[in-house]
Amino acid sequence: MNLPLPVVSLQNDVTQLLVSHREGDDGASGQLFALVYDELRAMAHRQLRFRKPGETINTTGLVHEAYLKLFSRSDTTWNDRVHFFAVTAKAMRQILVDYARASRAQKRGGDAHRTELVSGVLYEDARSLDLLDLEEALVRLGELNPRLAQIVEMRFYGGMSVEEIATALELSSRTVDRDWFKAKSFLYLALKGDAA
Repeated sequence: MNLPLPVVSLQNDVTQLLVSHREGDDGASGQLFALVYDELRAMAHRQLRFRKPGETINTTGLVHEAYLKLFSRSDTTWNDRVHFFAVTAKAMRQILVDYARASRAQKRGGDAHRTELVSGVLYEDARSLDLLDLEEALVRLGELNPRLAQIVEMRFYGGMSVEEIATALELSSRTVDRDWFKAKSFLYLALKGDAA
């Protein structure tokens, strides 16, 4: 009978495997992938709530594409478990945006890719929005305030808690809460067409 590892042990194992990978251990990436696979699938599943019916990418495909994207580059390093998951969330987001762009290009500007955000995540009233419009708004936010954009990536795409983000960015939880509110407000206005 396999018992789940304690959370602290799992976090330490992930961090140790990241260190081993950084030091050139070829087997560390495979061990890391096996160790975090379930968490990566959960992250991918959260991000695929944007998926339009009939799209070809699925949870497993997104996890594997993100893994290949991250581990095919020799210059990729991570500081710790939180940093690894933040970078992975961003990679998944980029993959989905690439898919959406390809889909839009294929349709030559036809029906926009419509997505539905879960109530309480970004919109309180669960409005439908376009994934590429969200990406454009997030890029604009990043140009104005990179930290706010990073918090959106970590919270919305990565599913990280306020406390995890605070730890990763070396901020207080209160600051992350304030920044999350500012970022949501900016994105709401940008997606309505009212942001500067």
